[in-house]
Amino acid sequence: MNVLVNKKVQPFIVGVCLSRVGKIYHFDASGIPELKIGDMVIVETSRGTQIGTVAQVIEKPDKTPDSNLKTVSRRATPRDLIQRQIMQKKESEVVLTCQKKSGDLGLKGIKVVTAEYSLDGSKLSILYGSETEEKVDLKSLRQDMQKYFSPAQVEMRQIGPRDVAKILCGMGACGLESRCCSRFLTDFSSISIKMAKEQGISLTPTEITGMCGRLRCCLAYEYEFYSSVRKQLPKRNKWVNTPLGEGKVIDVIPLRGAVLVEIPEIGQREFSGEEIKILEEPQQNIRK
Repeated sequence: MNVLVNKKVQPFIVGVCLSRVGKIYHFDASGIPELKIGDMVIVETSRGTQIGTVAQVIEKPDKTPDSNLKTVSRRATPRDLIQRQIMQKKESEVVLTCQKKSGDLGLKGIKVVTAEYSLDGSKLSILYGSETEEKVDLKSLRQDMQKYFSPAQVEMRQIGPRDVAKILCGMGACGLESRCCSRFLTDFSSISIKMAKEQGISLTPTEITGMCGRLRCCLAYEYEFYSSVRKQLPKRNKWVNTPLGEGKVIDVIPLRGAVLVEIPEIGQREFSGEEIKILEEPQQNIRK
């Protein structure tokens, strides 16, 4: 007797990037298991139907996929790509119109950065940055944009200064032709002043501030390395035993895994972490 067994579909999750260098969103692609990185797909998002690029493929998720995970609708067709180009041309017109209207309304402290149409043109998101902490009333501006670009549903969406810099692109504070956020950063890490201190970087604002006016994203690049190396080395003012005698650590050099030690009657000498031993109390009479 033949027994019909329902074969369980293997979960197949893909990460989709909706912009050239943007955040990656996960979708259930179990219905299209042949998808690969670089494929263009159509997905449904909170901002309507969007076209995106597969940036990740997770054939065997470590845990059961979220049941609320949206699915990939289908592969993108040549017609979809042409439609996206048409929408992109309209987006430029939206930005110029919105910038002019905000000036006519006398709105201060906002910068209209870009606009995003859904693939079918039913939804329009206008993205802007704010240069003030105070909330700006954009009700009149949104209503005017709704009249201009009806029947699309218009939404005014505020984005942070890092996102503004990412979209505008341009030269980085370090002199690179294009900013890291515009080249490869798909998400922004949490940056703190501690990262600069750990790496011995000058705390002068011009040295640690990016074009967005916030702490530079690159402060996080080598932070973990510096932090791990410093944990293996004694801190400043600690007394250590060296091949030349006892002395006090006056500086830490993480990149070389070494410390600079002031030894009485000898002076300053550099030693690697393997050459020294931390002392609880200095044995010399000179403790300063």
